Amino acid sequence: MSASLYIVVEGEDPGFDIFVNGHALARNEDSLERLAERLRVSPLLEFFSADENSMALLLEQGAGNPEWARHLPKPQWFDPAVGLVTVCALIDFLEDSPAALGSDTTAALAELREYERVLRKTARYGLRWHLAVSWR
Repeated sequence: MSASLYIVVEGEDPGFDIFVNGHALARNEDSLERLAERLRVSPLLEFFSADENSMALLLEQGAGNPEWARHLPKPQWFDPAVGLVTVCALIDFLEDSPAALGSDTTAALAELREYERVLRKTARYGLRWHLAVSWR
């Protein structure tokens, strides 16, 4: 089973494409968390929040407990500018250190650039966001 970290933008339809792959970021989440701490920025998973839609998807995929999902707190939403601080710091570091994540560095960089694109549009539209996880 592989995981994906993807962006959820507040509202029904933000009016732009929010697709991000997120597989390499999920595979390297531990290394990226340590790197974020070293760079003194928030780790990506600090932007995680579960909403009803993402939990329904997880349950549909066979992950999670339906009883537990009924007692989730309201989803948290984040300012895209705060997420961009983390994403841009990680991009800058990985561009300067192409071996930092081994063979996954190129894929992780591509996904971080997808995050940057979505977060910049999210900011332009005045919306908020959070990360969610999908397992396949």
